[in-house]
Amino acid sequence: YPWGYDSDNGPDQWHKNYPIAKGRHQSPIEINNKEVHYDRSLLPWFASYDPGAAKTILNNGKTCRVVFDDSFNRSVLRGGPLPGVYRLRQLHFHWGSSDDHGSEHVVNGVRYAGELHLVHWNPKYSNYLDAVRRTDGIAVLAIFLQVGKTPKPEMKRILEEINGIKTKGKEAPFPNFDPSILFPQSHDYWTYHGSFTTPPCEECITWIVLREPIVVSSDQMAKLRSLSKNAENEPDLPLVDNWRPTQPRYFRMVSASF
Repeated sequence: YPWGYDSDNGPDQWHKNYPIAKGRHQSPIEINNKEVHYDRSLLPWFASYDPGAAKTILNNGKTCRVVFDDSFNRSVLRGGPLPGVYRLRQLHFHWGSSDDHGSEHVVNGVRYAGELHLVHWNPKYSNYLDAVRRTDGIAVLAIFLQVGKTPKPEMKRILEEINGIKTKGKEAPFPNFDPSILFPQSHDYWTYHGSFTTPPCEECITWIVLREPIVVSSDQMAKLRSLSKNAENEPDLPLVDNWRPTQPRYFRMVSASF
């Protein structure tokens, strides 16, 4: 079923074709310090990424995505709340139509300009599609983008490719990239069990949401907004506001490592 972020096919409509979107473990959520539980048993997390695993960058009409080789444990995330190693499969961004909104998770009422998701899967399952059907199948590292005065030089490599993938369906080679250059200094995080923020919205994700945002410039955010959600032969429609509103937390525990 086609889905998107417009009123006719947007988040309010997704549950009609993807009923799990009304489930009780949906993401994103608002993280509120008053309701967060400090868990002293939470370990630090570690990422060891092989720059050679980066393959392509593409515009799929919903986001800008970088795809990695996940045929073996080449780039992995471990530690933190995770039971073992998880393989990096792709990273992508969510952003708004202006700098004052765009992130999916909200922290103490604050919505950031954007959010980066690094999607990993548990290789104890035979493949990625099997993993998304399991409650411990996927781990997503989420990093907020906050607009400040200085551009983040590490974002340059991704943004340089934007002109080559302007329209939906465009893909370009993207070799030799280590996404850990995008991490903030602090590794403090919140964690909870939730879902993909795009259909089918499977409830299979251990979220690791980093407390410290990375600072990007207004120009860098504008570059993301210069992508089109339509194909080359269609009218140019800016790809903006590709974020899902927060979902009910119900009785889920949100734990903090700090």
